[in-house]
Amino acid sequence: MAANTPGTPSWLGAVNDRAGLSVLLDHGPLTRNRICELVGVSKPTASQMMSRLLQLGAVEEQGLLAGSAGRAAVVYAARTDRRVGVALDLDAFELRATVVDAAGTDRPVVRMPLPRDPTARSAVEEVRRAIDAASEAAGTSPDAVHTVCLGIPGYVDPGAGGELFSETLPGWPVRGLRTILEDDLGRTVLIENDVNLAALAEREFGAAVGGDVFALLWLGNGVGASFDVAGDLHRGSYGGAGEIGFLPVSSEASALDPAARTVQDLVGGRAVALLAQRHGIDADGFHAAREALADPGADDARRAVFDDLAERVAHIALPVIATLDPRLIVLAGPTANLGGDAFAQAVAGGIRRISRWYPEVRATSVEGDAVLRGARSLLGSRVREELLDSVAALGRV
Repeated sequence: MAANTPGTPSWLGAVNDRAGLSVLLDHGPLTRNRICELVGVSKPTASQMMSRLLQLGAVEEQGLLAGSAGRAAVVYAARTDRRVGVALDLDAFELRATVVDAAGTDRPVVRMPLPRDPTARSAVEEVRRAIDAASEAAGTSPDAVHTVCLGIPGYVDPGAGGELFSETLPGWPVRGLRTILEDDLGRTVLIENDVNLAALAEREFGAAVGGDVFALLWLGNGVGASFDVAGDLHRGSYGGAGEIGFLPVSSEASALDPAARTVQDLVGGRAVALLAQRHGIDADGFHAAREALADPGADDARRAVFDDLAERVAHIALPVIATLDPRLIVLAGPTANLGGDAFAQAVAGGIRRISRWYPEVRATSVEGDAVLRGARSLLGSRVREELLDSVAALGRV
């Protein structure tokens, strides 16, 4: 009989060790008695578990806790610095990164400007620098980073060629990106569309908590969508589900802006900048328009811009609604963040006026960088499983 056959002492030890480490990750430092209660094992078994995990370097003793009978109990804590990941979110101008551990500890976020010159760009070096900088900020070793999760404005075809589809990553390899990164960095690399990660964050922390089917519309310099069906993201056969910016606009939507040919033309960054100018805001480009619209003194102009934009968004939402028929639509991204709840209500009203559908429309309620939060969530689950699996494997050697 093999040593790890179910029912053998070796197998039972592995199961117990995994359970013991799991409760320490979930609950923080615990005494042996509390571990017994949570795992459902005897005190001798809990002692054996902690002894093995201490030898493996997976847990550490964190002092003593005085007991009611006067005897102090050892407090055990999981070591989360031995196996970690790094989550990254990047756009055309900046990279943001943070270390992710199995307990979901909040770590500092580092921000790194990216070269404007495509010839100065390097996918491998940019990710490597992000790993080093995030590790230094978190006080962990870069050598402990086993997995990296990249949130990118675009997607990678899951086929054999692994073709990258993105207009904001100049200088990055168009084919074989994941293989190149994994070979050069010596780490597992996950690459995910940024809007999908934002939807993941919305499901876990934001406006879609507890919901069933929802669609997220991302409104920023670029435009995209993500589809969540009962907690499962629909990425499509080729990874391109939700790339609605490329869709041609309907004749009714085109009447709102005769120069617009695609969804990107109608509600993307350039369209927002032009709407701002139309309503008296002197801003050159999307980023300048965002800053001007965020000014408290621009309330009247902001209201006029978002009233016009809401009508446009109602039109571009129709293909998503007709395909998925979601109960909820979440508006997220830099533009939507500025519009807030009033903008979401205006979009909902526009959808009702021009169609037979009536989904609830909510503004995002994810705080901070939604893409990075989604990357952290996705990567945190992966790092946790890797840590628990590694403990079980090491314990059987």
